[in-house]
Amino acid sequence: MGSTPLLVADAPALLYRAFFALPDSIKGADDQPVNALLGSVNALLQVVEERSPRAVVVCFGQESAAYRVEAYPPYHAARPPAPDALSAQFAAAPALYEACGWTVLDHPDLEADDLLGALASAEDAAGGEALILTGDRDLFQCASERVKILIQRTGGKGPQAVGPQDVREWYGIGPEQVPDFIALRGDPSDGLPGAKGIGEKTARDLLREHGTLDAAIANAVRHRPLVAAALRDDAETLLGFRAIATLAHVPVDPPEDGPTDFRAAAQAARSLGMNRLGDRLEKAAA
Repeated sequence: MGSTPLLVADAPALLYRAFFALPDSIKGADDQPVNALLGSVNALLQVVEERSPRAVVVCFGQESAAYRVEAYPPYHAARPPAPDALSAQFAAAPALYEACGWTVLDHPDLEADDLLGALASAEDAAGGEALILTGDRDLFQCASERVKILIQRTGGKGPQAVGPQDVREWYGIGPEQVPDFIALRGDPSDGLPGAKGIGEKTARDLLREHGTLDAAIANAVRHRPLVAAALRDDAETLLGFRAIATLAHVPVDPPEDGPTDFRAAAQAARSLGMNRLGDRLEKAAA
């Protein structure tokens, strides 16, 4: 294991973000859009060039883990299906990433987030450092002294590195409290409504006072009637939301060191008609 960090990346988040950020007039050799492929590789290359990771693992997974949907059927239900032009790029992405020398992982039952958290945890346990490149703040629960979340930003800025103290400044709670916070506040992007009448500030204050969702529920009577009723009457539902928001445990081993193969990546980019990306990769190889 090298002394530089392991980079693990959220493939669905990168591809979705690039697809909607870049015009679909960016087309490849078959005159089909390659904007998601181009944007996702460029986002990864930026981190590779700035951080020199010991290896890169790009994670895919299910749109919705079955056990989460079984626990709460509206989970992810409001998300629209991917456009055909994006689905085609999803299918082409693994081969392109592998040509770059990056490891691609998928899971038949769980989501990419679960793999990201498992890889970062394994790297941390082995004494290494990990970087999680994503646009999903749910991954803030993984932040530790040796795990940083690289959260993507708008406006052409590079990702922001988020550690435990940054999570506390952002939300007013620690990383270990993030699933409890999501359960209370809700998460519209995942279809989780949270507790009735409890917003971000009240959720933060409850966890600052009680530490956990369980303790907040146990002490519901100490709060104003609306909050007390939400905690008491929906306790089982809220605990279920926390289980959904908590990343699943996946047994993984830290990957071997593996440098980015800029020359092979350039060849793969050119074969897809992304010649400017090919130029960038060849320049990096030189």
